[in-house]
Amino acid sequence: MRAPIGTDDAVRLHRDGAQFVEVLGKAEYAKEHLPGAIHIPLRHLDERAPELLDRSRPVVVYCWDYQ
Repeated sequence: MRAPIGTDDAVRLHRDGAQFVEVLGKAEYAKEHLPGAIHIPLRHLDERAPELLDRSRPVVVYCWDYQ
């Protein structure tokens, strides 16, 4: 299921073991990301997700927008 979620849902999903995927570029990820987040730049998401993510656990894909 794909759906936008709010902060409360994200906290609950994290507590329940969801995988968090940061999709920004390498420099942005190095500068700041959530602890434990998996880094997969958006342009590589389709090719890298199968090898890096556990299909049995929920996945939260996010990016941080500084603007």
